[in-house]
Amino acid sequence: MQFKPVKFSRFWIANGFALLVALSPIQTKGIASLENISFNNIDENERIVANLNNRFELDSKQELEYLIKKYSSSLNNLNPNLGYPRSKSRDESLLLTPNNKWTSGFFPGILWQLYKYSQERKFLRQAEVWTQPIEPQKNNKKTHDLGFIVFNSFGRGYNYTGNKQYREVILAAANSLASRYDTKIGAIKSWDWNTNKSWCIHSPSWTYPVIIDNMMNLELLFWAAKNGGNPKYYNLAVTHAQKTLQNHIRADGSTYHVVDYDRLSGNVIKKVTWQGLSNNSVWARGQAWGLYGFTMTYRETEDREFLRAAERLADFFIDNLPEDRIPYWDFQAANRSDMEGKDSSAAAIAASGLLELSTLTDNPKKRQLYFQSAKQILKQLSSPTYLNRNTKKIPLIQHAIGNYPCKEEVDVSIIYGDYYYIEALLRYDSIVKKE
Repeated sequence: MQFKPVKFSRFWIANGFALLVALSPIQTKGIASLENISFNNIDENERIVANLNNRFELDSKQELEYLIKKYSSSLNNLNPNLGYPRSKSRDESLLLTPNNKWTSGFFPGILWQLYKYSQERKFLRQAEVWTQPIEPQKNNKKTHDLGFIVFNSFGRGYNYTGNKQYREVILAAANSLASRYDTKIGAIKSWDWNTNKSWCIHSPSWTYPVIIDNMMNLELLFWAAKNGGNPKYYNLAVTHAQKTLQNHIRADGSTYHVVDYDRLSGNVIKKVTWQGLSNNSVWARGQAWGLYGFTMTYRETEDREFLRAAERLADFFIDNLPEDRIPYWDFQAANRSDMEGKDSSAAAIAASGLLELSTLTDNPKKRQLYFQSAKQILKQLSSPTYLNRNTKKIPLIQHAIGNYPCKEEVDVSIIYGDYYYIEALLRYDSIVKKE
């Protein structure tokens, strides 16, 4: 399935960020020091304008300082015993969830990241306070999301402090995740539930569903295999990634959301969606999960098969972005003219993945493409349209979507949007400092 790329068409500077327009060679004549980068599917004039856009820098330090200020003040009104921040609606009401939900690890993960950047002990103390209650989830064998839950919290905590207790929690969580692996299928089962939501657009049933999101949880297994866990975890993660590459990625680099397998034969039963527009469309956050996940898998394995998969997913994502570089919830979504359909969380995840991919690809042109594309996304996410500077509550990145077909968390601020936005800013900052 091929999608027509959306090209850059405007150049406009406002509020410290830039959008692109087509300029003629005459208009650009005399502009000095333009970098020689290459973007897919845009002509030479637009390529020149893309170069011009690079002259307007993203101030990652300024944005991180703002995030530090806002998250610091929000801590006074939050308590892990009352629930973990998940999303904030437009009326400023905050949805809190128990520590066994898949999003629980993102808030402590944010606090760990802000501690790493600021070295403020307030964030260290609060990261520890919000991480510890998640420990019981290390034995939760009913979810595939242990990477999100445990590795984002305890994993970051161990990386920044060397706390031995954190290491034991991570290893136990890896063991629980590995228990969901089926040797006949060669993949980790994602969900134990079947759909029965009459208010949703989709109500598919499945036997052994594997979702593209699950690529994100493989990092937990890779880490455990290298840090005292069972070495077989590495092979489980690799096999799962290979199976996902084989059955989730279309010829054009787009992805299916859910692949259902027959547990007896190991064969594919069907390929469907749960959060996308249709079975044959491309759910934007799923594409971002895949981009990020295959990039991470290449980093852990150095298997170029996974690098090429990451590049294919990245190229599709970039080539099909709308003018403001923030995708709609599905790349085929009909409501492509309003903010309600935007998914800033998909943009944040992709930006972080693209930045890492820019440091791993062996193609100089793609290296520039991925870095500059991530930079453009971060500029937009840092603009007043997306970064809420008039709120007293977190999360801060606006216009995200949880599950559009079920009308759940539509046009809200979602905690994982903030998590990957912060991670992307830190990655951007690190890359720029090395240049």
